[in-house]
Amino acid sequence: MATEILVPTLGESITEATLGEWLKQPGDRVEADEPVASLETDKVSVEVPAPAAGVMGAHGVQPGDTVNVGAMIGTIDAGDGGAAAPKQEAASTPTPAPAEAGQQAPASVDPAPVDNVDAAALSPSVRRAILEHGLDPATIKGTGKDGRITKEDVVAAASNKSSAPAPAASAPATAPAPAGDNRREERVRMTRLRQTIAKRLKEAQDTAALLTTFNDVDMTAVIEARTKYKDLFEKKHGVRLGFMGFFVKAACQALRDIPSVNAQIQGDEIVYHDYADVSVAVSAPQGLVVPVIRNAESMSVAQIEKTIGDFGKRAKDGSLKMDEMKGGTFTISNGGVFGSLMSTPIINPPQSAVLGLHRIEDRPVVRDGQVVVRPMMYLALSYDHRIIDGREAVTFLVALKNAIEDPTRLLIDL
Repeated sequence: MATEILVPTLGESITEATLGEWLKQPGDRVEADEPVASLETDKVSVEVPAPAAGVMGAHGVQPGDTVNVGAMIGTIDAGDGGAAAPKQEAASTPTPAPAEAGQQAPASVDPAPVDNVDAAALSPSVRRAILEHGLDPATIKGTGKDGRITKEDVVAAASNKSSAPAPAASAPATAPAPAGDNRREERVRMTRLRQTIAKRLKEAQDTAALLTTFNDVDMTAVIEARTKYKDLFEKKHGVRLGFMGFFVKAACQALRDIPSVNAQIQGDEIVYHDYADVSVAVSAPQGLVVPVIRNAESMSVAQIEKTIGDFGKRAKDGSLKMDEMKGGTFTISNGGVFGSLMSTPIINPPQSAVLGLHRIEDRPVVRDGQVVVRPMMYLALSYDHRIIDGREAVTFLVALKNAIEDPTRLLIDL
């Protein structure tokens, strides 16, 4: 008797998703609640658990198909997998003829399992990347959930491979093929998350009166505090002391003083918030996601750092929940971790402002009439000019700058 695999409830107002990949293939042994497929919504990826133990049955939909909440996407058959259809032996599969020079290998040929790495356990995009880079999946360390290999793991392995010294040539090297023979194009369907990101960012540009104002901040005091207390901080709180804790805390104080930066337009009304739900952009395998630190204004730096650390870890393994992505009254995005010097971030509607952080670099500045070198960072505040005046935007950035350059202000609430 087969048990149906149904699309679970995905959250309020979300009625459909896209099948990202199958994690179990027909004939695989499945335990109850073990993930069998992943779904992509417009906010985050969600894994579909097996409703019962047994053997993976037929797939009802394919990766890329749109499915509705409650729809059947496959079945779990009774049994232990012993009688399941065995995977085709390599000997019974016709060996494709080698591609002639300048021709691509057929896209339908998947790499054979290497050692104990099963190609079926790899997503299509990962298999494609492995083929493109000519890598052995057994040599790639997976950082995804349950040790699965992600596309980022493949790119990192390819980078390490290309940087390794080339072995001494034992024979004269053949002339490289003309560049034109290796030109390829690839069409990849946009994920639902990427489609939603594109739509929302374009809506922000079309609706809001966007403007960006800049300032810079001397990071000397924060760096000294972090260097002095990072070991004690980690020992006591179990999390590293980063810079985001300082910036979130400083932003909350500035939002309290300049409430329009924390407000939203709803129809012909302005909604002011007496709380700060701060959205923080974190990197995930499928792109940036923006979970929300609720009531950040009432948190300590340690609580903020713990929350951000937890978000980052769960974003990487795909276990962030829908409710954690909703809401938010203000956003902080740290492009500095990728080396960005300066940018003009786009607001996340219906929010009215976003703070962009950038890389820290030593620059000459004047202090007390002397030119000295200081670790400086550019700050960028993009905002909706319909609700936030230029004076308020500048005042917000100055308040933030003062708090970061003199962290004592965070303690005595100045």
